[in-house]
Amino acid sequence: MLRPLLLILATALSALPAAEKPNIILVMTDDQGYGPVARHGHPWIRTPHLDRLHDESTRFNRFLVSPTCSPTRAAIMTGRHPMKNGITHTINERDRMTLDATILPQVLKSAGYATGIFGKWHLGDEDPYQPNRRGFDEAFIHGAGGIGQAYACSNADAPNNKYFDPVVRHNGRFVKTKGFCTDVFFTAALGWIREHKEGPFFAYISTNAPHGPFIAPPENAKYFTDKGFGKTHAGFYGMVENIDENMGRLMAKLKAWDLEENTILIFMSDNGMTGNGAGKSKGELAPGHEWFNAGMKGLKGSPDEGGVRVPFFIRWPGKAPGGREIDTLAAHIDILPTLAAIAGAHLPEGQVEGRNLWPLIKDDKRAWPDRHLFTHVARWPVGAEPNDFQWKNFAVRNQRFRLVGREQLFDMEKDPGQTTNVIQDHPDVVEGMLSAYERFWKEARPLMVNEKVPMSKTRPYHVAYRKQEQAGGIPDWKAPDGL
Repeated sequence: MLRPLLLILATALSALPAAEKPNIILVMTDDQGYGPVARHGHPWIRTPHLDRLHDESTRFNRFLVSPTCSPTRAAIMTGRHPMKNGITHTINERDRMTLDATILPQVLKSAGYATGIFGKWHLGDEDPYQPNRRGFDEAFIHGAGGIGQAYACSNADAPNNKYFDPVVRHNGRFVKTKGFCTDVFFTAALGWIREHKEGPFFAYISTNAPHGPFIAPPENAKYFTDKGFGKTHAGFYGMVENIDENMGRLMAKLKAWDLEENTILIFMSDNGMTGNGAGKSKGELAPGHEWFNAGMKGLKGSPDEGGVRVPFFIRWPGKAPGGREIDTLAAHIDILPTLAAIAGAHLPEGQVEGRNLWPLIKDDKRAWPDRHLFTHVARWPVGAEPNDFQWKNFAVRNQRFRLVGREQLFDMEKDPGQTTNVIQDHPDVVEGMLSAYERFWKEARPLMVNEKVPMSKTRPYHVAYRKQEQAGGIPDWKAPDGL
C-alpha cells in the first residue's frame, strides 16, 4: 500500500527544479538518547535550542533505532535492518557496511543533491568503506567509533587523537583542527552549507558527543562540577548542553542565510542514553539533581525501550506542522525512503524495507498498517556462530507490544515503563511475534557478511596518518571565516 504512494510522490517531486527541492540537514548525536532534552521532562538539563526545535517540529514520539551506534548508522544509510548490511558489532570488522548496498548520499545525489558528512561515520575505516568513496562529496570525519579509539582490528582513529584540537580526516587527508570537537564539526558543516546555499544539499552532522570519554568544554563542565557533579557526569551533561549551543548556532545561521523555509532539519540520537556518562543508578547525581530516563526501562545496549527509543524532530516550516506529535511507531529504517520520496529520488531495487513517513508527516488520515520491528543487541564473540545467539538479547516491537526474549511481553500503551509481564494474557501476539522474528532471522543470517572476516593486521587510519606525516606532515585546517 505504501510503495505506490512513495513512487507517486517521488515522480511528482522529481520534476521540481533543483533550486526548489528542500535542503536536508540530519543531526544525530552519539549516546544521548531520549532523556536529556528539557522538553522531554528532564528536570534540570538546559537545552533551550533543542526545546525550540521540539516546539517547531513534527515529533515522532515512538521513534526506534538500534541499541548501539554502527547498527543505527547502517540502517539510516540503507533503509534496511543493520544485520542485513553485515553490521553485528561496533568493532572487530563487524562495523563495516556491505559494499553491495546503495546508500543515502548516493540516492540523494541521483536527485541532484550535494552531500556532506561531518563528524562520526563508524561504518568501516578501510578505504573502500569510507564515506568519500560512497557518495559523500565532502567528508570531514574522525575514525573508529570515537575520537582516539583504537582496537586490535581495522577500527581505529588517528593516533593519540583528543577531543580538543582533534585531527580530522578531510576528504581522505588528515588535518589538525583547533577547538572542541563538536564545535569543530558544526563549524565545518556550516562552512560547507554556506558554500552550497543555492541547494539542494544534504548535510549529515553526526557528533561523537556525548559518547565517552566524557569530556566537555571547561565552561560546560564547570557548570555541573560547581553543583557537585563528578567529572564523568559533568562531562556527559556538559557535552549535551554544548550540543544544544551548536544547534542554536546552526538554527541562527539558517535564519540569517534565508534557508529556514526550504530546509528540512532533523534531530535524533543513535541509541538509548549511555549508562556510564549519564549515571546508571537512580538517585541524585548531585544535590537536587535526580537521575532521569523518561520513565523507561533500559539504556544503551539493551533490547528494552530505553535502549532504542530516541528523539526524532523534523522541522520544515509550512510543510511539517510545528508542535505536532505522532505516536505511530517509526524507525531508523524509515529515514532513507522518506527522504528519497521528498527529494524525488529512486529507491535502490530490492533493498529498502523501511516505510516512507511523509504521509504521516503531512497528517494524512489514511490507515497506517501495523508492523513488526526487530532488535538484536548482537555483539557475540569473534568467530561465534550467530545462529547460536538468535534467541538471546532480542526484542520484537509492534505499535502496542514489546516482546523481550521469549519470556517477557509488555503492553507499551498501558505500561510504557515495562513493569508488568503480560505474556500469559496474549499467546496469539507472542506466537505472531516469534514467527515474524524467525522469518526475519532467516533473511538476515545470509547477509551477515563480516562474520568470517579475519581481523586486519593494520589500522588503516594509523597507516595513512604516518604515511602522510612522513610525506609532508599534517597541516592545520583553515576554518571557514565568520562562523
